[in-house]
Amino acid sequence: MAKRPRPDINDPTRFVYYRYGPSLEAAIVFVILFSLTTAFHIFQIGKKRTWYFIPLAIGGIFESVGYIGRILSHYDQWKLSNFIMQYLLLLVAPALFAASIYIILGRIILLVDGERYAPIRQRWLTKIFVTGDVISFLVQGGGGGIMGSGTEKGMKIGEKLVLVGLFLQLFFFAIFVIVAGTFHYRLVRARPLKKYAGAAPTSFDVHALPWKRHLVALYLASTLILVRSTFRVVEYLMGNAGFLLRKEIFLYIFDAVLMLAVMLIFNWVHPSQVTEALRERLEAEKNGNASKSEMQVQVPQEEVRGGPWS
Repeated sequence: MAKRPRPDINDPTRFVYYRYGPSLEAAIVFVILFSLTTAFHIFQIGKKRTWYFIPLAIGGIFESVGYIGRILSHYDQWKLSNFIMQYLLLLVAPALFAASIYIILGRIILLVDGERYAPIRQRWLTKIFVTGDVISFLVQGGGGGIMGSGTEKGMKIGEKLVLVGLFLQLFFFAIFVIVAGTFHYRLVRARPLKKYAGAAPTSFDVHALPWKRHLVALYLASTLILVRSTFRVVEYLMGNAGFLLRKEIFLYIFDAVLMLAVMLIFNWVHPSQVTEALRERLEAEKNGNASKSEMQVQVPQEEVRGGPWS
């Protein structure tokens, strides 16, 4: 039985999966790298009980499996299942990274007792941005699913949906960075040193808490995701026959390398330090308030025992 003729990968009027032969070596390298950093994240999550970082670890799994899809595409670049496997997983993985990043800012705000400096209340901040992230995830995933129909019409409709999802992701992430920056600016400007619990001040030095390095890590990771998402938007706007989709190297520079860097940043500056510091500060405040209450009760008793009627 004769094989169906393949379209010319250089024909700009046809939708093709790849306009190059996918690199085997590059895909293998990134399968290994993403697998290693993901395995380390899973270990850190289990050891430190930072369950809110599970989405990031799942994103790492998506990245690893996505590049396995590119390995398979190297051997058969015309097989739809191989293309959809790498296309969909690599597309939505950063949305999972973003979900964990949103939660980090909420933990930092709690650590420094800085809700009054945040443009959005902490309890709403995580809900708003994670909801936006989920919507973006579903729209992109839906677009990828429509592309799985394999028809040229389905491919074009799916691309448009993916583009809408990417724009949503960019919008929410840009607003998130503005919110984080505003909170940071207000906190530093206010120079808070004390928190007052009722009439008794409980002192703690905000600048002695480990929030600065975690905000820097958050900014770095957010910038990398913004650059990657911008690249993807431009890639889709240029179309299936556009310059960016004709050169595989752009995918690795502006997606693979950047997303690997996001995972490595959080391997190095792990948010468990924020969680542990928050717990220690709250326990110290609780013990300090308890000690002061005991002193207030004991003082009149000592006065009575030392008085003329003892």
